[in-house]
Amino acid sequence: QVQLVESGGGLVQAGGSLRLSCAVSGITGIVNAMGWYRQAPGKPRELVGVSGGGITNYADSVKGRFTISRDIAKNTVDLKMNSLKAEDTAVYYCYVRRWGWPKEVEHWGQGTQVTVSS
Repeated sequence: QVQLVESGGGLVQAGGSLRLSCAVSGITGIVNAMGWYRQAPGKPRELVGVSGGGITNYADSVKGRFTISRDIAKNTVDLKMNSLKAEDTAVYYCYVRRWGWPKEVEHWGQGTQVTVSS
């Protein structure tokens, strides 16, 4: 029932920009955080940025280049990526963390490919 649908991925040249969007549906209860992770080939999934509790945390590698915009009422979260680098190439996953008992519950989107060409 819970769905996280990403869009906006694609191919972009180094130095360019891209915006990813995520629409979340089927979540019941309180959503504590929303954001983005990514996974490059042969590497573990890593944080891009997560917004929750009134603050957004970014990975050092994207800080100053990427911006997360969360609409709490609409349950959407966007990722604006500027000054893209080849090392940003990865599958990007939308992420939601909701309240649960006794633990929070995490949900993931299917992923969208971002490829940055040199």
